[in-house]
Amino acid sequence: MHVKFRRKSVEPTSEGGSTDEAGTAAAPVGPYDASDLPPGDGERVDLGSLLIGAVPGRELRLQVDERSGEVQAVLLTGEDGALELRAFAAPRNDDLWSELRPRIAAEMAQRGGTASERQGRFGTELLCELPVTRTDGQAATQPSRIIGITGDRWLLRATLLGRPAMEPESPQAQEWEDVITTVAVRRGAGAVPPGEPLPVTMPESARRLA
Repeated sequence: MHVKFRRKSVEPTSEGGSTDEAGTAAAPVGPYDASDLPPGDGERVDLGSLLIGAVPGRELRLQVDERSGEVQAVLLTGEDGALELRAFAAPRNDDLWSELRPRIAAEMAQRGGTASERQGRFGTELLCELPVTRTDGQAATQPSRIIGITGDRWLLRATLLGRPAMEPESPQAQEWEDVITTVAVRRGAGAVPPGEPLPVTMPESARRLA
């Protein structure tokens, strides 16, 4: 399913913030906690734990389990790649991402793939390659970049697919990283065990894709 929407855009500064028309420094870019969104942020799609604004040239898609009706993945797609977003509960003042990276690498190895660490814009991330079978039956390799960003008792896991994964230093990859900075996470006040996914809800405006 996918949703179309609009949102005001802001231009990042070299310090990672944004400027208004007069050139005055504004609030730093995200990812944001939902309670810290800057004034005049604009319209967003409310998915429960994730608040997603419109990004030119990108389409929001939700992968839904047909049996349970639960949202399994939140994807922003474009011509050159895609971005999968997931939010998890995390302990306060704890680096959950450092604990998850070895687990992800082990899972990749069990599935016949590889995972290596690199330093990127958001800190340590994983470069992964996973063997897959294409729709025509041919064997192929799917590259991905997995980024973890810690917030206030939450962890945002962003997975880049396609060209931004294969060419992490390219201008296109930088544009996709900019998309990550627009995301807002709503942790909620309820008790959620660390590492558990935060719930994603289907908006009423979603429609099914054939």
